[in-house]
Amino acid sequence: MGLPFYIVDVFTGTKYTGNQLAVVCDAWDLSDASMQEIAREMHFSETTFIRSEGTADNSFCVRIFTPEHEVPFAGHPVLGTAYILQTKKIRRPVGDIVIDLAAGRIPVSLTYQNGIPDTLWMRQNTPVFTGTFPPAAIARVLSLSEETIDTRFPVEEVSTGLPVIIVPLKTRKALSEAKIDRDEYNRLVRSNDAKAIFIFCPEPYQPGSTFSARMFADYYGVPEDPATGSANGCLAGYLVSHRYLGSDAIDIRVDQGYEINRPSLLRSRAVLRGDTIEVFVGGNVVMIAEGELV
Repeated sequence: MGLPFYIVDVFTGTKYTGNQLAVVCDAWDLSDASMQEIAREMHFSETTFIRSEGTADNSFCVRIFTPEHEVPFAGHPVLGTAYILQTKKIRRPVGDIVIDLAAGRIPVSLTYQNGIPDTLWMRQNTPVFTGTFPPAAIARVLSLSEETIDTRFPVEEVSTGLPVIIVPLKTRKALSEAKIDRDEYNRLVRSNDAKAIFIFCPEPYQPGSTFSARMFADYYGVPEDPATGSANGCLAGYLVSHRYLGSDAIDIRVDQGYEINRPSLLRSRAVLRGDTIEVFVGGNVVMIAEGELV
């Protein structure tokens, strides 16, 4: 008998949009090499592997692989895996599930509609700000002119478990025109912990949204990610840290994935409490398929 797996779309309420995720259950006997091979075969941005049966507090050990590397944390895999754990493993309404990752324990709270999980929210680790970059250098990586970057705010490396370079752009036109220069990108990530670049601007695609965004992560085998929960958590921390919206507390909606025909909606909340920024990222999950690895 093979291993059960499920495919879900995350950060969307509509099938075949959002960010695809494969979740492999009962994976405690798989080697690192086998998990990497399966992730490469699935070829989504990430594939998760549930490595434990779970504890009394609904805590489960999970590992996350991109097509090229294991990562300590990623946002849409946390929410998608929590959805599968509730619907296929726990099979009863629970308020919280804990995803135990290499980056730490990530609590996920669930709301329900007609007994089915509706919006799921993860509390991410406290954002860490580790350095800034010259706008001209980042503009070259993005094949943009330096004038497209909003230099009122820094180009900055931020991490809530997986570091990302946050780039504030002025317009959605610049956002849509961005294109990675591979040589410049490789030079950049060779000497930095952050291997992903997250660009955003204050011109959303949908009414009611706050920003639009894109995410590039060639290093991980993900040229462009449709919806990035980890980076949106970093963005939320960044916005509060620099008072981008003029407030120490934010509740925002971000449109992502439109340029690659995978429209996604990510919700983020962040608040400054003393010297600490608390970050929450939420969204919906849709079941797509289930099967068995033979």
